[in-house]
Amino acid sequence: MANADSLSAAQVDAARIVHADQDPGNWLSHGRTYSEQRFSPLTEISVENIGQLGLAWSLDLDTKRGQEATPLVIDGVMYSTSAWSKVQAIDARTGKLLWQFDPQVPGEVGAKACCDVVNRGVAAWDGRVFVGTLDGRLIAIDAATGKEVWSVVTVDQTKAYTITGAPRVVKGKVIIGNGGAEFGVRGYITAYDVRDGKQLWRFYTVPGDPSQGFEHPALADAAKTWKGEWWKLGGGGTVWDSMAYDPELDLLYIGTGNGSPWNQKIRSPGGGDNLFLSSIVALRPDTGEYVWHYQTTPGETWDYTATQHIVLADVSIAGETRKVLMQAPKNGFFYVLDRANGKLLSAEPYATINWASKVDLATGRPIENPDARYPDPNKAWFAMPGALGSHNWHPMSFSPQTGLVYIPVNDLMYAYIDRPGFKPSPVGFNTGVDPTRTRMTQSDKAAANVPVRGYLRAWDPIKQKEVWSVEHPGPWNGGVLSTAGGLVFQGNAVGLFNAYDARDGKLLWSSPAQTGIVAAPVTYRVGDEQFVAVVAGWGGVYPNVAGEASRRGSLAVNRSRVLAFKLGGTGRLPEPVEPVVQLQPIPRVGDDATAATGFRIFHDHCSRCHGAGAVGGGVIPDLRWSAFARDGEAWKSVVLDGILKDRGMISFSSVLSAADAEALRAYVTLRSNQ
Repeated sequence: MANADSLSAAQVDAARIVHADQDPGNWLSHGRTYSEQRFSPLTEISVENIGQLGLAWSLDLDTKRGQEATPLVIDGVMYSTSAWSKVQAIDARTGKLLWQFDPQVPGEVGAKACCDVVNRGVAAWDGRVFVGTLDGRLIAIDAATGKEVWSVVTVDQTKAYTITGAPRVVKGKVIIGNGGAEFGVRGYITAYDVRDGKQLWRFYTVPGDPSQGFEHPALADAAKTWKGEWWKLGGGGTVWDSMAYDPELDLLYIGTGNGSPWNQKIRSPGGGDNLFLSSIVALRPDTGEYVWHYQTTPGETWDYTATQHIVLADVSIAGETRKVLMQAPKNGFFYVLDRANGKLLSAEPYATINWASKVDLATGRPIENPDARYPDPNKAWFAMPGALGSHNWHPMSFSPQTGLVYIPVNDLMYAYIDRPGFKPSPVGFNTGVDPTRTRMTQSDKAAANVPVRGYLRAWDPIKQKEVWSVEHPGPWNGGVLSTAGGLVFQGNAVGLFNAYDARDGKLLWSSPAQTGIVAAPVTYRVGDEQFVAVVAGWGGVYPNVAGEASRRGSLAVNRSRVLAFKLGGTGRLPEPVEPVVQLQPIPRVGDDATAATGFRIFHDHCSRCHGAGAVGGGVIPDLRWSAFARDGEAWKSVVLDGILKDRGMISFSSVLSAADAEALRAYVTLRSNQ
């Protein structure tokens, strides 16, 4: 087994990843293989002996925010990440921490993150591991020692760019995108030389100012699908997560994000498809040259990203083997494309949707509900799915053994309505929609009374239909792993790590994690033992923004740790010690009118971290019980002076006055007493 002093640490190259199925004991790339199927050929742990699975080891992490990483495991060493872009090397047999690299991300950068200070993992190549940091750096780390080799800044750090996704390495190029479309940025993806960090190419996903020319020819055509002066608002289209690669076709596939702002009436007045928003784009990895695209949501106006997990597979359709690409993006349709040319082969809803009735296979376009674009400026549209999507970043898995795709599915509604007089804010979201203006008629209330649910759904991508489904107590459950042992593994929001029969969804095994799980598991072998591991820890956007809903059916507490299981494992987690908290309502300040003003300010600037209705989701402090709210000067020192900026709570003095801060306190103290 390799160790921290070994000169052969993380010796990964193209041939090794391409032939990963002949090396099933390792997890060499983010989705195990370039095809990103998240299926393991290992069979030692199976439906026959799953009852013998027990905890092998656990390692507590030193960050208490959301944990979303998929670890790599290479020759007995696990390489993982945690919140704030920290990287760990762990002995994969014992759980011993070999080293940790802390990139020292400034705390105030947390305010630029739409969806928690998370990180989804590293890439490995030729003795190095690569991580993208929340503040926009790409760093190469010596896999044996944990020391920095090189670092490059990949974004304009004066803008609200972040990196939360895992890099990929293709043909000696480490490839990374970025996030920030809610704040007003322009998306792109960049390739760097693994040896020294030199930039090799950059592909912009939306056109910039036409008067400045276009960085590549595809943008000239894309610009014809935009209206107005979109570039002044950023445009969006960030590549913040999914990538896959086909070595035979030599095509890199990326998924692009939502528009910036969301509301197309503001972003591109007059409409248009707004390429390449919400699209799957095929590029040449050597040069970044555009090859083809397919747009899942033309003229995107709901935050329906196509950055969700992309899976490549060879499947039989009508008796013919086809090279396909599969995706279940936010908009609720499951897409099967010919990955050589981007032709749509099929698309059907895999979740509850109301924004469109179907996808026209002749044109590849959705047949939209005419009300879905919220045309009435005084009436909200209650969309299914909402902005969090029918499927978000949580990876799905494809099993060649069963021919099924296993998808973490959400049923979550969101209310869209225009924001009158929209002007971009220098701090916080710039979506162009205003749910605080919702004027609910009786029929609206009925439409909004949609259960908040989560499912693990087995989907037949050829027949385009559900095979089985398991309902969870709530949404925002973990990513998925399938194995040749006939198993599907997934963690969930109520703190259970489960194994299901891949054929029928029967629950075969469960183990408590004492914390919600949103990350995806991996499996690997050390010696003659197979392990299954998962990074556990509640967090991400849903616990932060959903308020009371995030507490229903979820384990609203975060204990960040890595868990590994094996047959005959006898490890035990320590008994959880729950803090004894006496929740004392804070005396109200201000009158109802002041609190009403505070309601709007709170949901404009605070709810994306501290929860709708000022109800915290268990990760970021619940302001209803904050000691700072008891004293006006202390409250202003946080809200306006930024004394807690190192923890991510920046000053809002650029957008809020002292009177605004006091109105906020009036609302928070009202909620403390309700």
